[in-house]
Amino acid sequence: MKNFLNYIIQLVPKYVHSTIIHKEKLVILVYPKYIINFLKFMRDHVNTQFKTLVDINCVDYPSRTNRFEVVYHLLSITYNTRVIIKTYTDEVTPIESSTLVYNSANWSEREIWDMYGVFFSNHPDLRRILTDYGFEGHPLRKDFPLSGYKEVRYDDLQKRVVYEPLEISQEFRYFDFNSPWEGVKKVSKDK
Repeated sequence: MKNFLNYIIQLVPKYVHSTIIHKEKLVILVYPKYIINFLKFMRDHVNTQFKTLVDINCVDYPSRTNRFEVVYHLLSITYNTRVIIKTYTDEVTPIESSTLVYNSANWSEREIWDMYGVFFSNHPDLRRILTDYGFEGHPLRKDFPLSGYKEVRYDDLQKRVVYEPLEISQEFRYFDFNSPWEGVKKVSKDK
């Protein structure tokens, strides 16, 4: 594996920020401006042939300057190998869409846009897919409020979806932190 990573670094040194081998998986961190060129290289080079994009996901690290890490999982059927490609961005800097390299990236990039707010430039159809069109914010961000502000429901009388202020109807329960078994009386078998 180390030989393979060294080989890639020798072929495209300006694309690669760093590499690691984590739990016998190859992980390559790529500069954001070179992500498309690097994905094309990994797909088309005769010694890599990562023709299948398995998944794209995102991780939010709010304490970092570039808080979002976009992670591409690639598979080479020819060499029976998997590799993880990572790149990074912040809230306002877009990442080039990989839909021209891998058609299967379309849905995953839309999901990342909807859930995290990472913008993919040159995406053919970047719109929300899991939240409503009027939804404000991105729910998988670490700084997204857990309770929310509005409740969305279908109203049978109005025959449409309505937005209402959030009402928490259940009162907070009182928890007794003592052991529940302390109040149980022992039954003697002698009787």
